[in-house]
Amino acid sequence: MKLPSNIVIAEAKLRDYLLTQRSEDDKSGFLALAGYSQTNWRQLESDIRQLAGVEEADLISKSQYGDMYELKGCLTGPNGKVLYVSAFWITLEATGETRFVTLVPDKRSNQ
Repeated sequence: MKLPSNIVIAEAKLRDYLLTQRSEDDKSGFLALAGYSQTNWRQLESDIRQLAGVEEADLISKSQYGDMYELKGCLTGPNGKVLYVSAFWITLEATGETRFVTLVPDKRSNQ
């Protein structure tokens, strides 16, 4: 299924989580391979929105909080490098809002 056009991507999720180096579950190094950084987090947001607009999302689980979706595709970073990713989304049961949760490298495609 296609995600709705009014998806929500929190600035803090990108700038302060995905693009911040962490001792565990770090994704900033992976994203830096394509030129993404805290200073250009808006580019990452734009690229994730573009990905969500063209790729199909698969329902992966249901819970009392909402439906979780996985969307696989690629991001072409500011430096032109392509990263294959799995992006995760939740459509909240309480509000119907579809929010970006996180993304991870798609290990099968990045080998």
